Amino acid sequence: MPAGKSKAYDVAVVGAGVFGAWTALTLRKAGASVLLIDAYGTAHARASSGGESRIIRMGYGPDEIYTRWSLRALPLWLELFAEADRPELFQRTGVLWIADERERASYAQDTIASLTTLRVPHEKLKVDDLRREYPQITFDDTSWGILEPFSGVLMARRAIQTVVDQAQKLGMHYKVAAATPPNPPKSTAAGNTHLQIIETTTGETISAAQFVFACGPWLAKLFPALLANRIFVTRAEIFFFGTPPGDTRFQSPQMPTWLFLRDEFYGMPDLENRGFKVANDRHGAAVDPDTQSRIATPQAVAAAQEFVAQRFPALKNAPIIETRVCQYENTSNGDFLIDRHPDFENVWLVGGGSGHGFKHGPSVGEYVASQVLNIGKLAATPEPRFSLATKLSTQHRAIH
Repeated sequence: MPAGKSKAYDVAVVGAGVFGAWTALTLRKAGASVLLIDAYGTAHARASSGGESRIIRMGYGPDEIYTRWSLRALPLWLELFAEADRPELFQRTGVLWIADERERASYAQDTIASLTTLRVPHEKLKVDDLRREYPQITFDDTSWGILEPFSGVLMARRAIQTVVDQAQKLGMHYKVAAATPPNPPKSTAAGNTHLQIIETTTGETISAAQFVFACGPWLAKLFPALLANRIFVTRAEIFFFGTPPGDTRFQSPQMPTWLFLRDEFYGMPDLENRGFKVANDRHGAAVDPDTQSRIATPQAVAAAQEFVAQRFPALKNAPIIETRVCQYENTSNGDFLIDRHPDFENVWLVGGGSGHGFKHGPSVGEYVASQVLNIGKLAATPEPRFSLATKLSTQHRAIH
């Protein structure tokens, strides 16, 4: 091939996060020739799919589609880890929803209804049950719980690296390269057109029959005119608190993964001796994923310490031993964005995943591959709530 030009592929996937990696793997398993590229490399520190851990749970309030997709995703994750001989990448900690009779009660009740309808194993706990089972947590008198005993934690950074490794073993091509914004179509008078190539920042051209842009918070930077009011990138700060020496109350199985609906905080037990993970689920300030500061702010530190002192009193004066700053990238309605570009017949946009998308990677990969290759039942029944038409708004809500 001429210098600076790649071979032609059936599909080029831009972005090696959880959505892009699983899409590439699924496409390769379906027989397509695939190139996967990422600007900074798999599971890099700027990625929404980076970091050590992500929750995989089944409860989603009234949004039953995500419960179904989680149910589909977990066995696919486990199958992948078994093939790679990496069973430690899923930690079955259980997931405890801590609900409240006074606030967001309908979300918890809808979660119970969906779990029941789909026959997901779960247990409803009264406040006395919670206090007996988890004395290290402070519960309000109006609290109650939902325990998903078979849910838990995916070890995110290594999980994504494993997806890419397995795809490469099957013949997928992978490289570190940064795509530049595609040139607009030359003419749309006769309808949609095809994108022939994309270029990288080093001047290389990549040719493919189909292109999938699954680059999360970078989607709006590659397609600003189309996605500026559809993708919202906001700051998220995570803290790891050091537990007292010799104290196992904050490790699994004594401590499950947990979500306080009223307080909008979530976290995980001390896994692999990294510390007790605590994160604020409220959306932070709008940020640029390339340049935002990755240093935790004093305000976020104080908020996390205040929450921990209230809910986990034994950790009131615990040191913060690690912090992480990443980003959510939500759509205006909180749903995923999975749709064809309106000006290019062979370009697909995939994003809007964080902060709840990581667990769904295998399901997203199956869905996107079916659309791109036009095969299977999923191709015949695209999900309307994932379309571009539902995303145009200057306001956004969380679906977490």
